[in-house]
Amino acid sequence: MEAQGAAAVNRKTGRLRRGDAEIYYEVDGEGPPIVFAHGLGGNQLSWWQQLAHFAGTHTCVAFAHRGFPPSSAVPGNRAPDAYADDLAALIDELRVENVALVGQSMGGWTCLEYALREPKKVRALVMASTSGAIDYNQLGDSSIAEWSRRAPGALAELQKLGVHPAAGGRMAREQPALAQLYWQIAEMAPAAFREQVRERILQLRNRPPTLLAQLPMPVLFITGDEDWVFPPAAGPALAALAPKGRAVRVPGAGHSVYFERAAQFNQLLETVL
Repeated sequence: MEAQGAAAVNRKTGRLRRGDAEIYYEVDGEGPPIVFAHGLGGNQLSWWQQLAHFAGTHTCVAFAHRGFPPSSAVPGNRAPDAYADDLAALIDELRVENVALVGQSMGGWTCLEYALREPKKVRALVMASTSGAIDYNQLGDSSIAEWSRRAPGALAELQKLGVHPAAGGRMAREQPALAQLYWQIAEMAPAAFREQVRERILQLRNRPPTLLAQLPMPVLFITGDEDWVFPPAAGPALAALAPKGRAVRVPGAGHSVYFERAAQFNQLLETVL
């Protein structure tokens, strides 16, 4: 009971008013702050395996991007344009300093933009299965081009099998309960809204890879070798452009390494924290 009571004392939830939107957030633990930004198939619940691991030594902040329940509903076609501003407001509201940012897929747009705007406020940046608004096609990488040729067919096959593309075939086969949980979290946001957000973030993925040279903090790219949403080869190629960039490709993992291979993902995070 005492341990449970201590955990409750160090946990709080709240809503941040941002114009026409409310941003729901949760704060767990005490210590150097980590802010987790979820992907298109998630919300703050997506990070349950990270919060359980890090809350004993860090202040862990997980939030739901605007439009993703339990944050308030907003039009999807313009929601991503506000994500970095929402993150900045949340960091200010919580008065956390020298943050580590962890962005999964869509969350990479949020975290990268903030890191580019406020590099002195970010002690580490983790880009998980994402390049954010950086257009990896501008790299001219042959491995990425081959992946892009094969990805539509692979995604169509997953859809035919009823497998969430961000979970992937291996999670569905080897960890079906985890894959089911992924679906349940993803479907908390309306499908039409998620599709609008997807279209908008792809429109925003137009910035040059050379921008990574402006990031002074350690930048870790994590990709799954079996990802058909984001090209695994893009991580190492992009990491080479950041002064303190590093990349790890995780075998036996799809798009959601943090969810599918949480223990390995958490160990990788520890190397930059």
